[in-house]
Parts: sequence; C-alpha cells; structure tokens
Amino acid sequence: MRVHIDRELCIGAGECVLEAPAIFALDDEGKSTIIATQDTREELLWAAAEACPALAVILETAEGDQVYPQ
Repeated sequence: MRVHIDRELCIGAGECVLEAPAIFALDDEGKSTIIATQDTREELLWAAAEACPALAVILETAEGDQVYPQ
C-alpha cells in the first residue's frame, strides 16, 4: 500500500499525526507531510486516512489504484 498527501486538500487538522506519528508530521506550513515509510502497517495508514476530515490522506495499491477515498 502506498500513501500520499494531497496538500491542496490538507487543512492541517493533524488527525493523521495523532493516528500514526511515526509516519506523519505537520510541516512549517502547518500541513501534513510523510516523514517515514518504514512503519507503514496498513492498519495505521487506514486509521490516519479515515481520521482526516479533509480526505487529504490518499491510499493506493502498489499498482497505483486509489482505494481511499473513493
């Protein structure tokens, strides 16, 4: 599973950081950024994506098909 942040959608709520602080952080602009890709357990990625009120955390299959949000 791959993850990326749509920075145009991100409102800096920080919910992804609360769900997966080893993967996400807020940057100097107050928007989410991916800080690590090593601890990318699917349950953490799903929790972070589902917690995002702006739907800015995008999950894709390894082939690039978007699975969240749909």
